[in-house]
Amino acid sequence: MSFATPWLLLLLPLVPIGALVPRWFGMTSRPAAMRYGYTGLMAVQTQSWRTTLSPALTVLRLAAVALVIVAAARPQSSEAHTVIKGEGVDIILALDISGSMGSLDMGFQNRLDAAKRVISDFIAERQHDRIGLVVFARESFIQSPPTTDHDLLQLLLDDLELATDLRIDDGTAIGLGLASAANMLKDSPNKSRLVILLTDGVNNSGQIDPLTAAAAIKALGIKAYTIGVGRPSGSPLSQSGILGGRGSVQASTLDEETLQEIADTTGALYFRAADAQGLRAIYDEINKLEKSEIEERVFTLYEELMAWALVPALAFLLAELALRNTVFRRIP
Repeated sequence: MSFATPWLLLLLPLVPIGALVPRWFGMTSRPAAMRYGYTGLMAVQTQSWRTTLSPALTVLRLAAVALVIVAAARPQSSEAHTVIKGEGVDIILALDISGSMGSLDMGFQNRLDAAKRVISDFIAERQHDRIGLVVFARESFIQSPPTTDHDLLQLLLDDLELATDLRIDDGTAIGLGLASAANMLKDSPNKSRLVILLTDGVNNSGQIDPLTAAAAIKALGIKAYTIGVGRPSGSPLSQSGILGGRGSVQASTLDEETLQEIADTTGALYFRAADAQGLRAIYDEINKLEKSEIEERVFTLYEELMAWALVPALAFLLAELALRNTVFRRIP
């Protein structure tokens, strides 16, 4: 609840002050009295209920005045309605979960965990877009179709693990990942459709060549931004051992040439991230490049609640007048 003219509420402290000031200056009216020569008769007289309850008349009048002040401040209830016009962007996030994404060259976290954290922030920024998630190792898997339920998408993203931890066949099927992403976007009615593919390796699995998938994506009018993680020359890779420890150290490679060609073919861009900070900057850049054409208008409907204060105020005044001229009537 809010007030259209809240400054009038500053008058409320004057109500009790107005009741106390006359008492301070001895200006309160006194009941009619008669003088008796023999005061012993008054000593045995008890106070009547009318005398006990007579201050209630003042309370009724003060409450009525306070409610009138509240009504003058115009209490209102409001309800906001948001009208969204235009269309967002349909985005498929294609994420490499191969064993090489476990490389610990992203500070205090591996590549997959760093990517998950940055992608989570990216999703939070795209509240009007439909976003889907594809993961790939030796095969590709649809983790989530395009959806505006970003809370569910965040949960599915958080549950992602390396292929080696999930006990599935390891590998890097970039072509399959692109094809799965394109398949989810081909029937989208939105004009703006894009794939953001993140990998740290070279295509070594799957029946679809990445460049063939890129050509198909271009034919569908879909952009494919590609992100390479790590160094082209390779990085030390820590893999989980059988007993949960760290096993042999291998080298992961990055095929920048293919990733660059995929992006060029589809009219997008290729980025390389050497650390977590660089990865975050890349997603921020893509976020700026691919803006949703959304017009958001907020309409607020106000409902006047003045009657809820005026009606009781009138009732209190009428009750005070009726009681003062009947039950609590004073004889001069």
